Amino acid sequence: MKKIIRILSVIIVSCHLAIANVSCTQDGYDKGDGVYSLMQGDFVEAQVDASKKLISLTTDDGVTMPLTQPYAARWITTADTVYRCMLYYNKVKDSQGRTAAEIVSISPVPCASLVSLSKFKSKLKTDPVKLQSVWMSKSGKYLNMYLQLMIGNPEDTSAVQQIALVCDTVFTYPDSTRTCSIVLHHDQNRQPEYYSTDAWLSLPVSSLPMDSFRLSVNTYSGPVVKTLPFRK
Repeated sequence: MKKIIRILSVIIVSCHLAIANVSCTQDGYDKGDGVYSLMQGDFVEAQVDASKKLISLTTDDGVTMPLTQPYAARWITTADTVYRCMLYYNKVKDSQGRTAAEIVSISPVPCASLVSLSKFKSKLKTDPVKLQSVWMSKSGKYLNMYLQLMIGNPEDTSAVQQIALVCDTVFTYPDSTRTCSIVLHHDQNRQPEYYSTDAWLSLPVSSLPMDSFRLSVNTYSGPVVKTLPFRK
């Protein structure tokens, strides 16, 4: 797959950079006992063993489950670590009678580190995106985003889009609570805008000394501001 998106300021430890094109389509949805009938989707932390295979997961709701069988993929390049992933799966019983996850589709999710505007090395750009949703994980570990980016097939192979999360201001209020104002940096970078592709992004926030986050995103319908309370 040709790389079309680059996430700036990526956390290397336990969160690995990758293109987050998640697809799980079915023509003629099976409402009976087919593979998709009980399928659900979650953001998860997926545990990798010494053989570079996924063996278990923990959802953002705090539920930990083994996989029905170890899972290998080319994007799993580091052993004994945790990957942030978007997972579609069925809950089933394994051979030991435990509730386990049967993978239908899984893709790595990029984790961006928050960079201050004063230290941001690129020119801040706010080319439009399609903002589908933004939310805090129930675990309090991540601020999550679901975007759609417009892409094409550029003749210039260096036309790679860039995304980053930039903190431009921290507001401190009389009651000592703090709000971090974040701007979504998006540089279309000469990429044609012919059709859309899904992009998922997580920002680890559990170690940030904030009480809320104010996210500004420029969309094709105009600027959007979302404020999300942060409960540790």
